[in-house]
Amino acid sequence: MSAAKRVQQWATFARTWHIFDCKWQDPYESANLIKKYLMGLHKPIYHPMNDCGDVVVCVNSRDIALRGDDWKQRAYFHHTGYPGGATWTLAWELHSKDPTMIIKKAVYRSMKGNLQRRHTMERLLIYPGMNVPEDVMQNVTNQIRQIRYVPVRLDHIPEEEVKSFPKVMDYPENYVLK
Repeated sequence: MSAAKRVQQWATFARTWHIFDCKWQDPYESANLIKKYLMGLHKPIYHPMNDCGDVVVCVNSRDIALRGDDWKQRAYFHHTGYPGGATWTLAWELHSKDPTMIIKKAVYRSMKGNLQRRHTMERLLIYPGMNVPEDVMQNVTNQIRQIRYVPVRLDHIPEEEVKSFPKVMDYPENYVLK
């Protein structure tokens, strides 16, 4: 086998580290995207019995966006394993206790039917903000594109850009808003 083919084969089976920004993203849509990279569904060598998935680092899980009234209406189940240990926790409560848990539960649920999902979840690293350890960031080589576009806040746009933006009309000096 030539050296080039050896490198190509090594690159095919190597675990790539991906980063995904969860800011303003729906965790359930994001979970389906993250699942593809964790399980290796994006690779041509994928097989259900083959463990060829990659590592995914999720950042800004504190800033996720749920649809409609899901913050108030969606409840998550947890059981301690002891009698009477079953609890239902609302999404906003769970998110205030642990900002990484909703993403974690969404990805775990999206891999339903995968017998290896507990082992696969070990390759998912979730951080509530942008503070990621340096040794983790050194391994990241790819960025997963966000599903939804995150707009720039108006107070973050430079003043020169706001003034140079074309106007539809100029209000007269004596104009008064009612």
